[in-house]
Amino acid sequence: MKLQVENLNFSYNHQKILKDISLHVANGEFVGIIGPNGSGKSTLLKNLYRALTPDSGSIYLDQQNYRDLKVKEIAKKLGVIGQDNALPFDFPVKEIVAMGRSPHKKLFEGDNKEDKEIIENALKKVEMGDMAERNYLYLSGGEKQRVLLARVLAQQTECLVLDEPTNHLDIHHQLRIFDVIKGLGATVLSAIHDLNIAALYCDRIYVMKDGTIYKSGTPEDILTSKTIHEVFNIKTDVRRHPVTKKVMITYLPESIFNKGEEKVV
Repeated sequence: MKLQVENLNFSYNHQKILKDISLHVANGEFVGIIGPNGSGKSTLLKNLYRALTPDSGSIYLDQQNYRDLKVKEIAKKLGVIGQDNALPFDFPVKEIVAMGRSPHKKLFEGDNKEDKEIIENALKKVEMGDMAERNYLYLSGGEKQRVLLARVLAQQTECLVLDEPTNHLDIHHQLRIFDVIKGLGATVLSAIHDLNIAALYCDRIYVMKDGTIYKSGTPEDILTSKTIHEVFNIKTDVRRHPVTKKVMITYLPESIFNKGEEKVV
């Protein structure tokens, strides 16, 4: 499944928020979006999963234009996790996850044995199997986030659009969730807050700044002290980790910063 965005523009109250955004995610590729608060990451993703409507531009799933696809057709192809994990109703966890099966079913069609196995396996993958009967509203923020990921896993789509999917999670579950997502082999576009997580899991990264694509490339190309300072206005030491062989970023407070440019070594 390939995702492609061409010349996307979006305005809110006559203020242009997204400016001529173009990007692509190849089949099975894990692509991250990074950028400071207010750069347009969430707004872009909301345009991709139809929570917002772009002013102009095109979005394609496997060369099919969104405008030519019905909502249910998109739901079979595209799984989504937004930033807000609040739901306006309360159901047991397993029923929330079961909602991920709805794009594959007819109206009022119940869950069969295969559906139940898919739901059970999705809960196990996010380490929530023992909470299947718990009410969703009484879960912690991190537990709710894991339930929503399980719902997307149960949806079994080939493409995922994720807006900071490990928001509210401790470091164990952050790594666990990204391991699960990476292991799916799906096409993934995800906004990621933690630059070290982006370095570990992303094949490529798009950097957003002021509603535009500022730069794009591999983590090694993008996660340099120079670019991080240009985008986030912070000092960093960037090295290649001896174990992971991935870029590793250390943030340096102004009070201890040793002047001079850092670089990947």
